[in-house]
Amino acid sequence: MQLFRQSIFTAAVLFGCTAAAVAQTPTRLRGTIDAVTGDVLTLTTQAGGKTELTLTASTGVSAIVPFNLADIKPGSYIGTAAVPGKGGVLVALEVHVFPEALRGTGDGHRPFDLQPDSTMTNGTVGDVTASNGETLIVTYKGGQQTVVVPQGTPIVTIAPGSRALLTQGAHVIAFADKAADGKLTAARILAGKDGLVPPM
Repeated sequence: MQLFRQSIFTAAVLFGCTAAAVAQTPTRLRGTIDAVTGDVLTLTTQAGGKTELTLTASTGVSAIVPFNLADIKPGSYIGTAAVPGKGGVLVALEVHVFPEALRGTGDGHRPFDLQPDSTMTNGTVGDVTASNGETLIVTYKGGQQTVVVPQGTPIVTIAPGSRALLTQGAHVIAFADKAADGKLTAARILAGKDGLVPPM
């Protein structure tokens, strides 16, 4: 149960939540681990900078693992970072499938920071149509979006993890609390398993 609670916190931070919760969102870092020294990770961030991240006994770790697009069915609860396409549809940059325990996390459609003009849509899959990829109808409270998932789009899910995933060369998304002196302490880390680069 504690693992699920930690994962729900992680997913809410990563994939969007209420306005009140967003105000408390930790610093989000995407990067690669350069070194692990005791409880300190040295990262090269996606932007090319270097930073240190301190782990604590309460730092949670989850794994990001591949998922098959064919296994996304009507009723699956997903999130997708996407950009505008033709005719008012969205074109997926990635799709992440939530475990059943995280159903409802971040429900809705909002701006996202993966790349310019990107959005995050979390909701329940309705119709699924195959055509050089797949087209998903994603429904959330108050609306729906049509999302085209081109062939080759990264598809992943969240799985239980441990500090064993935090090794040199691992690709991570970290959520950190920033102290007044600028030091970062990790609240939660999502780590790609077996070299996977988290696409979110």
